[in-house]
Amino acid sequence: MELEKLFQNAKRVVICGIGNDIRGDDAFGVLVAKRLKELIKKENVLVLNCGEVPENYTGRIAEFKPDLVVFIDAVDFGGKHGELVVADPEGTLGEAVSTHGLPLKFITRFMKTMVNAEFILIGCQPRLMGLFEEPTEVIKEKAELLAETIAKILNSQG
Repeated sequence: MELEKLFQNAKRVVICGIGNDIRGDDAFGVLVAKRLKELIKKENVLVLNCGEVPENYTGRIAEFKPDLVVFIDAVDFGGKHGELVVADPEGTLGEAVSTHGLPLKFITRFMKTMVNAEFILIGCQPRLMGLFEEPTEVIKEKAELLAETIAKILNSQG
């Protein structure tokens, strides 16, 4: 996965970590967002821990006027546990109703009426998503690695 290419033309970036940190591997997006908040301190990058309600952050996202919005979430796409996928949130992966109310497909369509931005989804294949379960070590490691990679890319940009 060429993450550098995703971010190379972006001047203002919003990263939305999505998930539920008491539903095992569904915490993936939330873990990434929490770590990115520690690693990135740039005025042109907004990191949001959206939890299960990314739709509640549409106003904040629009206010920031990004040219790239990245959703990070646990997505069951039939991959290997911990495998990452980059997808269009308006495509089939964005249709999935996971633990969140509105599918990303609808949130993205709505957001496109508010901002002229590119939208991408970085998904990670979960294994355990039961209530009151801890995220697996694989998911914790993938979240840390993804956060460090994104931070390195964004912090190196002028």
